[in-house]
Amino acid sequence: MMGRFGGLVFVLLCLTAITARSNTEGDILNAWKAVLKDPNGALKSWDPTLVNPCTYFHVTCNFDNSVTRLDIESAGLSGPLIPQLGNLPNLQYIELYNNSISGAIPVELGKLNKLVSLDLYMNKLSGPIPSSLGNLTSLRFLRLNNNKLSGIIPIEVLGLISYGNLQIMNVADNHLAGSVHHKNKSGIIRTTIIQDAKVH
Repeated sequence: MMGRFGGLVFVLLCLTAITARSNTEGDILNAWKAVLKDPNGALKSWDPTLVNPCTYFHVTCNFDNSVTRLDIESAGLSGPLIPQLGNLPNLQYIELYNNSISGAIPVELGKLNKLVSLDLYMNKLSGPIPSSLGNLTSLRFLRLNNNKLSGIIPIEVLGLISYGNLQIMNVADNHLAGSVHHKNKSGIIRTTIIQDAKVH
């Protein structure tokens, strides 16, 4: 009897933990929605009263109801990215290209250690590329082109090439300085680097 009771308690604790995480991730997404302008209503299904953000349009979750994808491309969104997005622990894909997202890329995105694709191209992002993005060793696609980013590409971000996972790094059409001389060391995966032909 105690064994059955103990098992029930364990299941309830697991469900409570999953629900708590879903609530936290939903809170993060709604905090971001609150600072965005959404003229086309792309985020109208993001209801803060719902327990689970996995029912939101443009959001994909895993079996544990944790957010794994944000696919909100070409939606007419404007406004900033928020630091709290770095607290989505299972996020693998950020697809926000062809919007009017502005401001800086939060350094906190460097905490997304499962991130595979960071597609922020064709927005209005400004400021430097955070060196913290060099922590994203699972990253395969880094597309930051067609923004207003400035400064140099941090050495930490260039270090992603040596891990052998990064397949594409596109930083063209920004206000970046310097150039990248790529030497393939992995012998398995070659990183394609796309940058401006002229150095600013």
